[in-house]
Amino acid sequence: MADSHRIRFEPVDIEMEVTEDDKILDAAFRQGIHLMHGCREGQCSACKSYVLEGDLQMERYSTFACNDAEVAEGYVLLCRAHAYSDCTIELLNFDEDELLGGIPIQTVSAEVASIQPVTRDIVSLRLTAGQAFEFKPGQYVDITIPGTGDHRSFSMATTGSAAGEIEFLIKKYPGGRFSALLDGELKAGDVLELTGPYGSSTLKDGHVLPVVCVAGGAGMAPILSILRQLRETGSTRPVRFYYGARTAADLFYLDLIAELGADLADFEFIACLSESMDGADSAAEQGNVTEIVERREPELHRSEVYLCGPPPMVDAALALLEASNVPNDQVFYDKFTSPATDGV
Repeated sequence: MADSHRIRFEPVDIEMEVTEDDKILDAAFRQGIHLMHGCREGQCSACKSYVLEGDLQMERYSTFACNDAEVAEGYVLLCRAHAYSDCTIELLNFDEDELLGGIPIQTVSAEVASIQPVTRDIVSLRLTAGQAFEFKPGQYVDITIPGTGDHRSFSMATTGSAAGEIEFLIKKYPGGRFSALLDGELKAGDVLELTGPYGSSTLKDGHVLPVVCVAGGAGMAPILSILRQLRETGSTRPVRFYYGARTAADLFYLDLIAELGADLADFEFIACLSESMDGADSAAEQGNVTEIVERREPELHRSEVYLCGPPPMVDAALALLEASNVPNDQVFYDKFTSPATDGV
């Protein structure tokens, strides 16, 4: 049996036990401690922390997330780190409301209700959970690929009020293992295993700043979940939703977005088309989504911004937000690695 060690987190004064076999982030989740995280694969740096004391070693990780100089100085990615002694770790990023108030990680079985294409490469996967599955709008889960120990991460497009019905919007990648399931292998009635919820890109109670949502591709899913939450809670916050696509044929759920927006006090949806305006309505604009956000949002620093989409889009949006002096605590996103580059 692996040795156990004590981990102390500063400056929040929280302690937990961890075995040498455990990755620190996973052990924290199991004990109801919701540390900041993103990809959970050593790629994004969201869980980067500083080792004040103790012996930690990391599994394989990207040097873009934590470079050699940072590692030598004492920085560590908690999603990759194993403890080999008692340790004291300084959290560089944390949300006090989430730390001990997050939803416990759980694993549930869910039955496939339907699989429907919504564009040429995005599919709606609807599941029915056999038991209550609690999550916050904006979060995501891991879905296990049947017959394997591998999983893929997808955001929910629905909210918990849907009584066990969960929708995911999934981009299909040529040769992707999960894409193959969506191309005929997976059928209504089949059972999938979900583990989660993960992610901290959620609306915070009591916040009043205007909301700016920026999404592309299947990144629409968590934004729809957030819009549904805003409607369900009767929010009066102004909301702008910018969605980036190549052409009008890549747009979808426009009627649903209009329906949600009609129930909000101050809502506008802007379709941003980077390649062609053919077939687009008058509300669409031509250009990359970040260019259009920059042009239309001169007061971006006075907003809370929610991002979800392909990594290049998220990176471009983060650069814009930094240049616009948007405080870090007003920016929310979960950065996923793309299966197209992950060898799936």
